[in-house]
Amino acid sequence: MTSPYRIPPGRAGRLWLRRRIDIAERGHDLLERKLRILHREHERLALQADRAEAEWTTACRRADTWLLRAALAGGRRSLSPAPGLADVTITWRQAMGTRYPEQAVCVLPAFPDAPPCSAALVEARDACRAAVVAAARYAAARAAERVVAGEIAATRRRVRALERRWIPRLTTGLSAVELALDEGERIDRARLLRASAQRTEAY
Repeated sequence: MTSPYRIPPGRAGRLWLRRRIDIAERGHDLLERKLRILHREHERLALQADRAEAEWTTACRRADTWLLRAALAGGRRSLSPAPGLADVTITWRQAMGTRYPEQAVCVLPAFPDAPPCSAALVEARDACRAAVVAAARYAAARAAERVVAGEIAATRRRVRALERRWIPRLTTGLSAVELALDEGERIDRARLLRASAQRTEAY
């Protein structure tokens, strides 16, 4: 058995291997539980991201429609840029040690009090602001789904490593140690029997 660990000889090695097997099996059970929880969370996040994507797509289409109407009504010069940048705050959540975005709160800059030149421009401005808010929510939701999906893949690799490498190696090592101990005990018993028989013959 190839192992990065130096297994102590004799009974100490048997105890050492049993402890390692127990730790590996408990770790495997914990990782399986983590996988089940993360799978449920990923399903929830995937549905949430799909809904956010649909809302964002709808908001973008509405913004495009009203921007076109506003441009036709007042010309391209009426479509002035926003007076500042949007401020997005991300709140975070943890599940089984995995940290991912939970919500994006978007604060948009205020527009000056000057009246717009057309009703279409008002609708276009509101539609664009709604699209920005929807985009922030969608970005956070999709990022959360990707983070949890990545953690599921990493956890699955750890589970496979325990199942296919570490537990079999430790179990094989334990079998070899126990076989060697049993063989040693048989040899010792045979030696004692011979010594006892020789003493009996001497008397």
